[in-house]
Amino acid sequence: MIDRRSFVASVGGALISIPLLGSRRAKTAIRAVAFDGFAIFDATRVAGVAEAIVPGRGRELAAAWRTRLFEYQWLRTLGGRYADFRHTADDALGTSVAALGLQLTADERARLLEAQVSLVPWPDAADAVRALRAAGLRLAFLSNMTEQMLADGARRAGLRDQFELVLSTDRVRAAKPDPRAYGMALDAFGMRREEIAFVAFAPWDAAGATWFGYPTVWMNRASQPAEALDATPALVTHDLAGVVAFATSSR
Repeated sequence: MIDRRSFVASVGGALISIPLLGSRRAKTAIRAVAFDGFAIFDATRVAGVAEAIVPGRGRELAAAWRTRLFEYQWLRTLGGRYADFRHTADDALGTSVAALGLQLTADERARLLEAQVSLVPWPDAADAVRALRAAGLRLAFLSNMTEQMLADGARRAGLRDQFELVLSTDRVRAAKPDPRAYGMALDAFGMRREEIAFVAFAPWDAAGATWFGYPTVWMNRASQPAEALDATPALVTHDLAGVVAFATSSR
């Protein structure tokens, strides 16, 4: 199985709280912000559902499933066998359960899959999104999730009207960090890449967006280590307030 660092390297530290000196961010005003889905929606509740189903091993299952899900998205893109998020999540769940020697009923698998695809916002999402829109910024999702997942999640959060665009990698049949995926926002917004801030949740996504040329904010809520890929994002922050400050500072 290909690991995430090998894959990201094939296609394409310390926390800081201010943009890097000399970056393109200092020269060009941000006009739009594109969010990975997990930057807006909290997927950590999957671990709680998993723990209720397999007590004592829920976090282990959730972590294994998350890793295999990303690996399957990347492998399918590399192999020209793209499948959407829900399909890939279902396949990855089955493999993860088997690898851990667990036994799940069809109902338990359905409960886990529903927890994965039914999105709920982070507590600070609504205020941050509305602050960005009030500042005149155009907003989009740019995610490996399906368009329906993203739109339904935004509606449940009362935020659907705040997002001009919902860009799923289903459109180009190539998951991030493939450049075709990141490139969707350029055509959709009709802007240069340095005018679009990208907000990543996973460290590999921060690396991929940085390589693509977006001024990238890594919302590192879990204080994960950065990928060793020579791709330093413009900003690392623990919450969406940092995103708002970054995107609005030159306006």
